[in-house]
Amino acid sequence: MSIFPADIEEQAKRIIADFSARKLMVATAESCTGGLIAGALTEISGSSAVVDRSFVTYTNQAKTDMLGVTEGTLAAFGAVSKETALQMVHGALYRSRASLAVAVTGIAGPGGGSAEKPVGLVHLAAKARAGKLIHREMRYGDIGRDEVRLATVRTALDMLVETARE
Repeated sequence: MSIFPADIEEQAKRIIADFSARKLMVATAESCTGGLIAGALTEISGSSAVVDRSFVTYTNQAKTDMLGVTEGTLAAFGAVSKETALQMVHGALYRSRASLAVAVTGIAGPGGGSAEKPVGLVHLAAKARAGKLIHREMRYGDIGRDEVRLATVRTALDMLVETARE
């Protein structure tokens, strides 16, 4: 029995099987999910052939130290922004052996939101080393911390699949 909901477990199983067959490796750069994306993937037997590494960068300093997000980006746009998500995904690829990476940064709640950046706002980026780059701004709403985090995992897994399409 998985610690994740059945739909996430099934998506992770499909990714591990497909990426393993295609010899694709993944890196994750996670803020608001705190490692749940990597956790969902590594829940699956055989994931060591696919998951290279995960960066859990909860603080701005961690984003800078581990992923190379610039202090200028954080000052100008904030941790929860398209710009930060894009720098996170680039940093994860640059600092790993992965062929693709996904990065997430957002406000899971219950606090921390504002009118401009409400609870439930998450920026996700996925990039293939070969070049395909996608960004999504999701506004899941104030649906509860656990649900925002799980919704983010679902979107991130979908984006990995989309990025891996040739």
